Amino acid sequence: MGLIARIIENAGISTICIVSLKAIAEQVRPPRTLHLAWPFGHPLGEPGNRIQQLAVLHAALQGLVTAQPGQILEPGWRWRREQYTLPEGWG
Repeated sequence: MGLIARIIENAGISTICIVSLKAIAEQVRPPRTLHLAWPFGHPLGEPGNRIQQLAVLHAALQGLVTAQPGQILEPGWRWRREQYTLPEGWG
């Protein structure tokens, strides 16, 4: 994931990776990372939880614009214990 992201970045396209294993992200060093300590295989959240998934996508897109190269963003969301709101204008 990090290698592919770096190749895409070298072509002039910004990237951000959504990961659930921070240790792996630290080793492969994608250009920008959104770390969610959620169960493996659920990078966008719970199946069918549209608002949660949109919140993750919104955070990733914000990180794409605001994160510094090499930065790992950690919103601190807990699996199945957060109340998510629809990002403004995404309704």
